[in-house]
Amino acid sequence: MGRYVLMKEWNQHITINPDQCAGRQCIRNMRIRVIDVLDLLAAGLNQEQILKELPDLEKEDIEASIKYARGKIDHPVVAT
Repeated sequence: MGRYVLMKEWNQHITINPDQCAGRQCIRNMRIRVIDVLDLLAAGLNQEQILKELPDLEKEDIEASIKYARGKIDHPVVAT
């Protein structure tokens, strides 16, 4: 297994491994990408439906994906 970085802010649910999924953010070193979870949410699936669709996921993984995405878009913009 390659090296990976844990993102503590999301309780170690989101991992990045440069040797897996082209270095994209994944759920707990699985080949389920954060974007996959977000796409299912955007398509209108609720958490229960996502857990049925991806049985290796936990509710906390879905919440971590949302928190990760929120953190990516919540940054200050300096107006000039």
